[in-house]
Amino acid sequence: MKNKEITVGGQAVIEGVMMKGSKNLATAVRRPSGEIVYKKTDISGKSSKFSKLPFLRGSVILFSTLILGTKELTFSANQADDTEEELSDKELFMTVAFALLLGIGLFMVLPSAIGGFAFSGNKLYANILEAFLRLLFFVVYIWAISFSKDIRRVFQYHGAEHKSIYAFENGLELTPENAKQYTTLHPRCGTSFLLIVMLCSIFVFSIADFIIPTPATMWGRIGLKAVLRVIFMPVIAGMSYEFQRYTSKNLHKKWVRTVASPGLLLQKITTKEPDLEQLEVAIVALRVAMGETVDNAVEVDNKNIKIKEEHA
Repeated sequence: MKNKEITVGGQAVIEGVMMKGSKNLATAVRRPSGEIVYKKTDISGKSSKFSKLPFLRGSVILFSTLILGTKELTFSANQADDTEEELSDKELFMTVAFALLLGIGLFMVLPSAIGGFAFSGNKLYANILEAFLRLLFFVVYIWAISFSKDIRRVFQYHGAEHKSIYAFENGLELTPENAKQYTTLHPRCGTSFLLIVMLCSIFVFSIADFIIPTPATMWGRIGLKAVLRVIFMPVIAGMSYEFQRYTSKNLHKKWVRTVASPGLLLQKITTKEPDLEQLEVAIVALRVAMGETVDNAVEVDNKNIKIKEEHA
């Protein structure tokens, strides 16, 4: 029996995978000793009412995912290195805020500033250059970090996350062997979402630039474009989320597959083929997120204290 109606999300972390179900969030990590540990968090009843409203939920889910992802990434790093360091709420907020500002600055504001400076008197050319640079910066950034050995490991766990979700969605027994048969490319992937954000921003910003009155000075025009790029990000995130949600459910339509293909193609960089041990870790996270018990991993808290241990 297929589980297509049950939505599961995930994220690769350091030497592990985070999985998010409707009631539980679980992160499983393989320690240097070879032992698999996991942390389970009850998230039932914690979602905001805005996370269910179309076009508003995109930005809410994006920000909450960044916070959860950063927190679980810290947990995985501690487990992978056998250390005990936990981010405070203030440090967590500052880390997420910095990551957001850096991303907006590098992929939104900088291309806009370059386009506006190069073609200060021509909105059409400025927007074309801005769109080209935004996509170029994004693809080159992903391609460049893929050469790192550590990032390649993360990309393998990214592939393991997708394969295990496919096995779950198709109702198969969650084993590494069953998951291995599937592709590493998934239509609901965050990589595809970010690409949709880039493409959607081209459309929104182009309209905004032609509707909103232009300041008289060049620096005024560049400044206004930069401010608009920040202000419109929640709108773009909302539109992108709804678009990806629709396309992921309608891949049987030829035009939808065509539209979704650039995001899937980009995943060839951000996902790599995992081995069976990496798939085992991803499956532990998925099963725990689904509320199942596992017999090949140890539950711990943020400070590495064992909560429950069951032997295979």
